[in-house]
Amino acid sequence: MLGTAFPAARLLLVEQPFPWGPEGLRTSRFDPEIAVALEVRARAEGVRVQAIRRLGRSRHRAHRRWAIVNTRDETETLRWGDFIDDVELLELPLDGSLGEADPTPLYLVCTHGKHDPCCAQRGRPVAAALAAVRPGRVWQASHLGGCRFAPTVLVLPLGLMYGRVVPAAAPEFVAAAEAGEVFRPTLRGRIGIPPAAQVAIGFTHEHLALPRSRDVSLVSTTPIDRATVLVRVASPHGLLDVTVKRTRIDAAGLTCGAPGPSWFVAHHPVSIEPVDEL
Repeated sequence: MLGTAFPAARLLLVEQPFPWGPEGLRTSRFDPEIAVALEVRARAEGVRVQAIRRLGRSRHRAHRRWAIVNTRDETETLRWGDFIDDVELLELPLDGSLGEADPTPLYLVCTHGKHDPCCAQRGRPVAAALAAVRPGRVWQASHLGGCRFAPTVLVLPLGLMYGRVVPAAAPEFVAAAEAGEVFRPTLRGRIGIPPAAQVAIGFTHEHLALPRSRDVSLVSTTPIDRATVLVRVASPHGLLDVTVKRTRIDAAGLTCGAPGPSWFVAHHPVSIEPVDEL
């Protein structure tokens, strides 16, 4: 599961109540032509678009919310704004220069049942459990990737993605997020960095018992051969080199919507060594 967070480091969250079709924002009550144009523009700037909605029964409201999230820098940011007409978002700067800053952790839970039934069946109970702990800080999200790991939760602006989160763990999960810590049992990775780097960082957190998200950061990745990547990370103990191997794994039933045979590339940590800086 580790190493499966998506590669985008920045997001545009678009509040869109009522049901979403298989393609999320493009197949909802949001104007489909504007949705396509918005996604094309965002993709060109390295921004991933996610439809979000509040928990509970959808209600029509004149104002909806958008959020720009940046997880790339050491000072992660989350900024909110409002819009009325869909077309307004085509003029929205995606650099995070507008909007009201929000420093409190936000929890996106994938409940996109039209994309894969697993997400709705498993995601809604987790969203409800998290909302019981932190009312108003939990949103349902369109497809976050990796349906086989449902339910998926993305903690923002830390950019930490988790899979197979269970409702009973909600208090501990929230406590870790609010302390800026990694909830290691269900970590899928940190968005915005390559899979091998996600694995190396997660392995370093566990191997050295480093709880805080900022305790470990990526320095570089160096391919050794077709199956091996050397990942250099920074930690309170200095620079470390983590060797990560890629393997192809045959599997069946990766998602509820695709129960047949399939395969995926898994990444496994092999070793961790201190860097001689002399």
